[in-house]
Amino acid sequence: MAGSLILQTDVAGMNRPAGNLDVAEALRPYAGSWNPHSAAHLLRRAGFGAGPAEMQRFVDMPMRDAVSALVNFPTATNLAPPDGLYDSRQALAQLLSERRSMSQNDMQLRQTMQDIRRNEVRSIALLQHWWLGRMLTSPAPLQEKMALYFHGHFTTAAIQKGVDATMVYAQNQLFRSNALGNLRELTWQVSTDPAMLLYLDNATNVARHPNENYARELMELFTLGVNHYTEEDVRQGASAWSGWIVNRLLGTSRFVPRRHDDGPKTFLGKTGNWTGRDVVNIIFEQPQCAEFFAGSLLNFFVYNDPEPELIDAVAALIRKYDYNLQPIMSTLLRSNVFYSDRAYRALVKSPVEFVVGTYKAFGLQEIDPSAQRALVQMGQILFYPPNVAGWPGGANWLTSQTMIARANFVASLVNSPMMQQASWLQQLPMKARQAAYALVNTILCGDASPTGITQLGDYLNGVNTSALGMLSGENYQERVRGAAYLTMAMPAYQLN
Repeated sequence: MAGSLILQTDVAGMNRPAGNLDVAEALRPYAGSWNPHSAAHLLRRAGFGAGPAEMQRFVDMPMRDAVSALVNFPTATNLAPPDGLYDSRQALAQLLSERRSMSQNDMQLRQTMQDIRRNEVRSIALLQHWWLGRMLTSPAPLQEKMALYFHGHFTTAAIQKGVDATMVYAQNQLFRSNALGNLRELTWQVSTDPAMLLYLDNATNVARHPNENYARELMELFTLGVNHYTEEDVRQGASAWSGWIVNRLLGTSRFVPRRHDDGPKTFLGKTGNWTGRDVVNIIFEQPQCAEFFAGSLLNFFVYNDPEPELIDAVAALIRKYDYNLQPIMSTLLRSNVFYSDRAYRALVKSPVEFVVGTYKAFGLQEIDPSAQRALVQMGQILFYPPNVAGWPGGANWLTSQTMIARANFVASLVNSPMMQQASWLQQLPMKARQAAYALVNTILCGDASPTGITQLGDYLNGVNTSALGMLSGENYQERVRGAAYLTMAMPAYQLN
């Protein structure tokens, strides 16, 4: 086995990649070479990578058809939740009934609440495993990638403030169902989603005591960015949002007119008897809104710190299609800038992308418990973002601790019985140099230095070790798995 060896990594972070942008050509359809490099790039960005069989299927398509296969997917509105998902509503209803009848003392109450919380935490772990499995095996990888994007954008944390497992699942489904839908409509729906109403306190927003938390974050983090609204806009927006409540026993939200401030409000320069729906519509009329989402999409799918000219071009595209994501993403995933050298491996893989992509690279069909443990160590726990701003991403994913966690995850996986399912790994050439090239081509599309390939071949041949010498039938399994680990420790594998 490769032990604790980790090759030196020198990877991109939050900075714009070197080179110049031709903004006039940036969003025009890519007409360059379509090969394993470009197909793998598309599958990493619009999904979570691919194993050899899936990769070949996309290489055999024209680029336009490959993108069409990704952007045209079913809505998944009828997707069933994972088996065993705990619904706390019945327990809460029983608890409320017993409290009213005084049949429970304080100690029993605390025990019941502890049981409910324990079951909720267990259910969130169940949801994490279920979603990772969806990312791995879904025939609609872009649908799951967009759900992940929205999970980090319209951020909500589980358990906190009464956000239970059924609400978390419902919000996850909301993102999936609107994966390539209309951003304005999704913003409205997530604004009135029970999980969001609880998490950002909009369920306690009433006319006499407006809560400004959601009104502020809606503009600052979700739609406009900092310095594009005033404190008075926050106050007026909060009044417009007043009146929404969450029924925790039903897990639903509704608008209660008597709790709403129905007086005139001036918000972002417009005066009227505004409601939350009006607030969303007014926000999406602001030129900055399209620019905000343009920058967000480019940072997630193309490269960090995109040029203002490129943001303007994508913002114009967003306005052209009235915030409908399917034609926007279709254009972006077929564009020159997306397939440019500057965009290639210009993003750091998030832990979720790293973990799911590793299973995919080996052609594995199920997620094992080591994935969730590894994500904790890598710093990305699904449904538990660090704060309302979500995960910072970029170079923040790569610290000495998280790099060790990445290496340990791969080492654990390559040593597990699951690797018997990685059929392509059992068919590498017996000659070390050829096996090294095969590993680098399959896992990295050849993106390794000559020195790295030489080191890989030397490892396969047992150079400078006391173990059995050259690669042979006796040491094949151990050496090949160790070499796969070393390949995934190379710089390129940390990048999307």
